[in-house]
Amino acid sequence: MTEKKTSEDCCAAADQCCAPPPLNLPRPTDKAAGCSADACCASVVDTSSLHHKRVLWAALAINAAMFAVEIGAGLMAGSASLQADALDFLSDAANYALSLTVVGMSLRARASAALVKGVSMGGLGLWVLAATAWHAWHQTLPEAYTMGAVGFAALLANAASFALLWKYRDGDANMNSAWICTRNDVLGNCAVLLAALGVFGTSAGWPDLVVATIMAALGLQGAIVVIRRATGELTQSAASTAGLSAG
Repeated sequence: MTEKKTSEDCCAAADQCCAPPPLNLPRPTDKAAGCSADACCASVVDTSSLHHKRVLWAALAINAAMFAVEIGAGLMAGSASLQADALDFLSDAANYALSLTVVGMSLRARASAALVKGVSMGGLGLWVLAATAWHAWHQTLPEAYTMGAVGFAALLANAASFALLWKYRDGDANMNSAWICTRNDVLGNCAVLLAALGVFGTSAGWPDLVVATIMAALGLQGAIVVIRRATGELTQSAASTAGLSAG
């Protein structure tokens, strides 16, 4: 039987360092095989993903509520820009819901969601162009007071979403696309207010049509940015997967 040594025996020489052997404790993320309910298996909570979800839920609620308000007002006022902005709220609400499903998932999943959002933004821009052409053909005259009141309420709602998403403007394609959507909404709301002033001052519908065209251009430009970034991240993910497979 081996004699147990004391620390004095171990460190007899002055130039020797007698540190105890390192403890090989399992990392918190490691899971032992056959882990039962009473086993000590620590789990790691991704607080970043949880915060992302809270922000996206708040933005989703704001956009869904404003869609209901603005689509009704846009139809009653006969405003192309309000209807376009309402559909933009609907698109954003759907995009936030899509983002919620992929927060914390792989880069490929998040980039794929961003690609879907980019395509939807582009489709919305094309729809707005078509609606604008219809209103121009029929020479509709929207109600300036309704446009101004609802446009201001929409601006406040989007300003709140913009503030929530500001810190994620340089994040991955998924969160970045959510910020781009909200940025375009704020600019669109400001344009709607200008259109309301223009309609009120000229008693003509062309300011509304000009703003609707600008909103369509913003949507198409944002779609291009999101699609390019998403495809780049998909390429990066594919390259990483190929590298791991080769290794």
